[in-house]
Amino acid sequence: MRPLSLALVLTLVGASLAQELLIRDGHGHGHGHHAQPLLELNETEITLYHDPTPPSYYTIDWDVLDPKRHPGLIITHALLMFFAFFVCLPMGLALRSAKHPLRGVAVGAFYGTFLLACSASSLYRKTTPDMYPHQRHSRHGYLLLFASLALTAIDTFAASVRIFQYVRAGRPYSFRGLWSSAVGREMEDEAANAEYAGLISEEPESMEEAGHEMKRGRTSYDHGTTAQWANHVRHHSTHSDGTLFMPSSPHSEATLHDAHLPFVPRVSLVRRIGRALFAITERLIIVTAFGISLSGIVVYTGGCRQNYINGCLAHLIKGGIFWCYGIASFARYLGWGAGIGWAWNLPPQSGKPTAEFVESAVIFIYGITNVWMERFGAQAGDPFTTKQLQHIGIAIMFWGAGLVGMAVESKVVRRWLAGLAVNSSETVSEPKTYTASFNPFPALVIGVTGSVMAAHFQTYLFQVQIHSLWGNLLLAFAVMRCITYFFVWVSPPKSTLPSRPPTEALASFFLTAGGISFMFSTEELTIAAMRRGRDDIMLFVVAAVAFTCIAFCWTIGVVGFHAWVKQRSKPAVSYRDTA
Repeated sequence: MRPLSLALVLTLVGASLAQELLIRDGHGHGHGHHAQPLLELNETEITLYHDPTPPSYYTIDWDVLDPKRHPGLIITHALLMFFAFFVCLPMGLALRSAKHPLRGVAVGAFYGTFLLACSASSLYRKTTPDMYPHQRHSRHGYLLLFASLALTAIDTFAASVRIFQYVRAGRPYSFRGLWSSAVGREMEDEAANAEYAGLISEEPESMEEAGHEMKRGRTSYDHGTTAQWANHVRHHSTHSDGTLFMPSSPHSEATLHDAHLPFVPRVSLVRRIGRALFAITERLIIVTAFGISLSGIVVYTGGCRQNYINGCLAHLIKGGIFWCYGIASFARYLGWGAGIGWAWNLPPQSGKPTAEFVESAVIFIYGITNVWMERFGAQAGDPFTTKQLQHIGIAIMFWGAGLVGMAVESKVVRRWLAGLAVNSSETVSEPKTYTASFNPFPALVIGVTGSVMAAHFQTYLFQVQIHSLWGNLLLAFAVMRCITYFFVWVSPPKSTLPSRPPTEALASFFLTAGGISFMFSTEELTIAAMRRGRDDIMLFVVAAVAFTCIAFCWTIGVVGFHAWVKQRSKPAVSYRDTA
């Protein structure tokens, strides 16, 4: 109850203080801090601070009726790039994770679609004048292609090494065995067999069945009372701190040393780090593709030029981070990361960082970098403006809370703190709540940020409404996440299956919608909306909700396809109600 109460109290206090401070110390272009937001666009004042908006690819394609324009080419480019990076690439990652033999087809489709998209873009540029000089969108796209090629080359080299080892071993040749070696499935199966071969000394039939279940690597075994059991096996290796058997079994930990176990070479630290970096880089390519997609939209519409650039980048980067954070939270709700305990479930294995630790680390990095970025564009010796001080204060809050969140998640710090309650000679049992993580600091800083930005002073009333929209959405996320922690604290997870708390579905929705609304609130976009008579808050709300729902459909498709591939490649998990 304490984390929930603390988060709600501090969030409400922060909101009330921010309302008073920002109303008093707001900022604008040419208005005093006590001025009321304007209802009508003042073009004269805008030209005092910004140059006239030049034409863009969008305006010459759609606002000027010229038969020489070919907007269909750029639409084809966008659709093919979307298919390459957000359909083929996630499918390839899912197939690779399951060591499926068809992953090469997905990789080939990715590169083929990418090349077709580049061809459409090249034709468009040849038939269209350069409306955005010195743009870097194309260069960043090719850099992303080279990064993908590098990962594919590493993967291909590893497959070649496995094939060479298979041929060199001198075993009977078979196409199926060769293919299994190429995708790495044979090595995984042999490791599983060798690891549990020495455990079979009594009851050979039952032990063989248990070893077969362990070979699947799909489920876990719980000694406690859980609502569902998955194949009645807990995923443990001979190097873990538990065993495959019940404590009363003749093969229990007390007699395990009597069995002769074959030597199983452990994976070196360098190789484990390499595999982790490879997997992280693969997934970061999708996030980077999202960022490059935003830059493509900016280039096509002619945004973020001249002295709009700092504010534009700030809104797109920060809003994009919240957008991706919300999608990742929804994926956690669906079951992504269940293998390491990120899906609000009991971790099947120990030693993995918690999702809250990763969230705190990202928040820390986000804050520590933004502290120094708020002065971008300022001249040496310029005094700090109220706006800069506001944003620097938010950045300090982020890295400070992120640091506290990482400390709370640290097992070393937890052991130190446990020493305050017990003597070193005592043997005590951990409470049930120790099986889950209750870290309100990531939600706390996002909620406070939302509450203060909802009261952020703006020149025009429409801009105030947009900031209030995404600020309140971020605050709603924080409240929903704290409610999730409360319910999980009352009833900690007892199964390795995803628990899917409904409050997390709402929290992820609010955060994702808040992230895209954050991107909508750029000064240039709001001014363009007012010029075209689109300054309707309902229009922006329904657009944010629509894009969020589309993103959630994509997330369900990606996570569902990954689960389907794993289910097809290995036997399905069976469930039994123990109530």
